[in-house]
Order: sequence, then C-alpha cells, then structure tokens
Amino acid sequence: MSGHSKWATIKRKKGKNDAARGKLFTKLIREITVAAREGGRDESGNPRLRSAILAAKAENMPAANMERAIKKGTGELPGESYESVIYEGYGAGGVAVMIEALTDNKNRTVAEMRHLFSKYGGNLAENGAVSWMFNQKGYITVDKSVSEDDLMLVALEAGAEDISDEEDVWEVTTALQDFERVKKSLEEAGIRYNQAELVRKPQTTVKVEGKTAEQVLNLMSTLEDHDDVQKVFSNFDIEAKELAALTA
Repeated sequence: MSGHSKWATIKRKKGKNDAARGKLFTKLIREITVAAREGGRDESGNPRLRSAILAAKAENMPAANMERAIKKGTGELPGESYESVIYEGYGAGGVAVMIEALTDNKNRTVAEMRHLFSKYGGNLAENGAVSWMFNQKGYITVDKSVSEDDLMLVALEAGAEDISDEEDVWEVTTALQDFERVKKSLEEAGIRYNQAELVRKPQTTVKVEGKTAEQVLNLMSTLEDHDDVQKVFSNFDIEAKELAALTA
C-alpha cells in the first residue's frame, strides 16, 4: 500500500477521531461553490458538483449549507471568488507531491505553500515538474459490509480497473472515462459507496523511512490542514510497521 491508498487510509483513521469539522465543512463548501460556478447547479450534467455534494452528505453537512454554497456559485447569493490552482513539489527524500487548491489570493497561497515545503525538507517546483508521474483515476470506497464477490461482479462488469482490500474498506479504481459509469452501476445495484472522487495516482513510488518518512507525513498532514488545500497526492511508500508507529 503506497501513495494515494496509504494516505487515504491515514485520512480515514484521522477523520474518525477528528472533532474539528468546521475546517472540513469550509473546504467542502468551497468545492461545491466552485463546481456550481463552473458547471451549473444541475447535478446530472455536472459530475464535479455531484461528487462534491456526495462528499458533503457523507460528512452529514446540512442540506441548507449545500444549497447556500450552490447559490453562491451560481450568483444567486453573494460570495467570495475562488480560483482552482495546482501546485507541484518535492517532499523530503525526493517524493513527488501534487496539491489541488481553491484560493481567493494566489500570491498568498503560493507563498504559504513554499514555506511549508521548505519547513519539512522539500521544495515547491514549477508546473509540470511532477504531474507527469501521476495518472488521473476514479476512486471509490465501499464498506466491507458488501462482499468482495458482489462488488467485483458489478464494478468489473462496468469497467473498473481494480478492486483492492485496504483494511476497513474496498477500494475501486477506474479509468477517468469509466468513473461515472462505474458509479452509476453501483447505485443501480444498490451498492452504497462511502466516497467517490477523482484522484491522481502515482505511476511509481519512492520508499522513505526514519526521519525522512516523518518529514513526509508531517508535510502531507500540514498541507491537508491548510484552508486553501482541497486534495494532496504523493508517491511516497512507507513500510506498514513504521507507518503504524509514526501515525499512532
């Protein structure tokens, strides 16, 4: 387990014990607002908005909050103007890091990103420096209450690339163009998913350990906590035993 899957597992465990839901709601509201602004309020024709609302519902966000965010995006209510930006860099040990962010002040955000990379032994890089190392994929998690056989029967038939066992959930990976079809097939089969989003999956990984591994995890965690950051992806690989000790 490495890269996106490893970090996704860490985040799931952290989320179960994280009482600071206000920060998460802020990120989700921003994503809903931008998705509605760029693609309209009709979920059926706006996959980004549909995914954002799904994520918000998974965190039990009140429907009124989601509706206000949509109205801010469509201009029905006044609101801040956020831009989608991507940052690329290298963490300690040369691991590649990609960040998807929404900001109302690009100069401020890039300065803060540069500081965080430097603080944890890395450096912010130019656009294109590491993006070639990642492929965009569909990523779906399904609770273990669904049997692997039942999930495979539906997901693979719909075009999923892989189904893996990641501790507390099944992870379904799809090609970008098959993501919506696989989601729809799961819904039609009555299989509920916990999470469904587009991710950046590394083609290769970089093994890190010791202090370097600690620096990488600290960087990832600090970036995730930043108000402007929506998603963080990396190609680090840490041995399971060491990872358990570092995240205990």
